[in-house]
Amino acid sequence: MRIRSFAILAMSLIMCALAAIPAHAQLSSYVDDAGNLVFTNPNPAPERPTAKKQNPATSAQPAPTAQLTSAITKDPAKPAPAELDTLVQETAQKHHVDPNLVRAVISTESNWNTAAVSRKGAQGLMQLIPETAHTLGVGNAFDPAQNVDAGTRYLGMLLERYNGDLNKALAAYNAGPTVVDRFGGVPNFRETRNYVQKVTSNYFGPGLEPQAPPPPIYRTVQADGRIVFTNE
Repeated sequence: MRIRSFAILAMSLIMCALAAIPAHAQLSSYVDDAGNLVFTNPNPAPERPTAKKQNPATSAQPAPTAQLTSAITKDPAKPAPAELDTLVQETAQKHHVDPNLVRAVISTESNWNTAAVSRKGAQGLMQLIPETAHTLGVGNAFDPAQNVDAGTRYLGMLLERYNGDLNKALAAYNAGPTVVDRFGGVPNFRETRNYVQKVTSNYFGPGLEPQAPPPPIYRTVQADGRIVFTNE
């Protein structure tokens, strides 16, 4: 009797304990072939998925492709016109090119926009093609000082190459010296011809007639051996 009473008491304690288990974790019981009481959980709660930690290196969204615009780089702040004018004056004197010619090229090329970018990828005040800028040692074509220095040097080189022939030099600045050499002068490209006409008009003044030949630009050699190109 004691054993039966003890078994009944044990069963009562187990059933009380089971009653305290949450519904989703309730156990069921059965008697196996050996007469043993077995408890089991026939419907285990589904394992809650563990949130995977994202790897910042792989979860970050790819950056949008950079577009070539006037704001492609953190360009230097656009200097005041007076500062730009001083820069042009000093750079032109250093490379022995008429400052007014440099001003005319800048006005035509970029309208004094230091961050200008053309459809062909030319950059900055004097619209340097990246390949030309690299050849001239330019690290940042949007930096006014580097751009004007390289553009003025290149313009002086072209004037020297064509012995002061302004039309050929400007055509080469626009279309490249190889094209000018192949044509033996200003190529019959509308863009290049319009470019030469516009620069010369800016250089010599608005009174220059469209069909009139531009006044000559002179190549002079200073007493110290410096070569200077000017229309004076």
